[in-house]
Amino acid sequence: MQGRISPDDIDLVYLWVDGSDPKWIEKKHRITGNFFDDSEVNNKGRYVNNDELRYSLRSVEKYVPWVRKIFIVTDDQYPEWLKRDHPKIQVVDHKEILPEEALPCFNSSVIEYFLYRIPDLADRFLFANDDMFFNKPLTPSYFFDDLGLPYVRLKKQTFGKWHYRLKKLITKRLGQYISKVIEGASLVEKKFGSYYSAIPHHNVDAYVTADYGYAVEQIFQGPIRQSLKSHIRQYGDMHRSAFGYYVLAVGKGHLKLVGRKESLRLNIYKRKLMKRLRRYDPPLFCLNDSQRVSDADRATVKPFLEELFPQRSSFELSGK
Repeated sequence: MQGRISPDDIDLVYLWVDGSDPKWIEKKHRITGNFFDDSEVNNKGRYVNNDELRYSLRSVEKYVPWVRKIFIVTDDQYPEWLKRDHPKIQVVDHKEILPEEALPCFNSSVIEYFLYRIPDLADRFLFANDDMFFNKPLTPSYFFDDLGLPYVRLKKQTFGKWHYRLKKLITKRLGQYISKVIEGASLVEKKFGSYYSAIPHHNVDAYVTADYGYAVEQIFQGPIRQSLKSHIRQYGDMHRSAFGYYVLAVGKGHLKLVGRKESLRLNIYKRKLMKRLRRYDPPLFCLNDSQRVSDADRATVKPFLEELFPQRSSFELSGK
């Protein structure tokens, strides 16, 4: 079909951090005044490295080998096992894309604003955290239509717009993440008259680079400017889910409501990872670490991923 999107137009972008790196820990402590705690915003699970990126890249090579290039955005780090001279791999330091006033940054929301600044980034890209995985062979048409517009995958909420309003009556204060998502949806409603009560599916997302940049530089410039000096996550920070709501509101994307059979979030603390994955057998899944997860829970992650993706990828150095 004329106009069909080419794989050559699509890159994959990861955020990655090794929270066990002493140099990185010292910098975080010096800037933020603390190490880790049991809070939603600063728990160990936000930064711990369970080697997920290694296995996520194995899933890429197995199921979406057509991506043009893979960018790994880091803070002066890189995985020791990574083949950095691989023609498809490029490590991007925060200093290359973030404004100086935002540095150093331990807040993934702020880092995500500036993905569109990655040098040589394709016209379209997929974005993933290192704990997100492809689980089935997928084509570019899974993420973009024939004209290159992205599918925005969201999870439908019971009671729609009232879901979290009712929850707030019970809990008094919503968690930081969902509060930021709702604020973004409300801002889109105010600007464009459309409210989306469905929430992010917390998995691999598709974006048009130019639209992403326009959202940052024009549509949400004010709230993003206010968030730049949030070195760690804060209530009130702009969340990139608003970019998805924006493209839906202006007709530059397609809404796709998904459930666990398409996009599965596996909470590590619930264990039984393989059993739950096989139950739903989705094309996409993620491993969610949080303040509820213990080190004993985390110890189950690598055996699970090794069973799922045992074949070493071309992105790995031999012997590492």
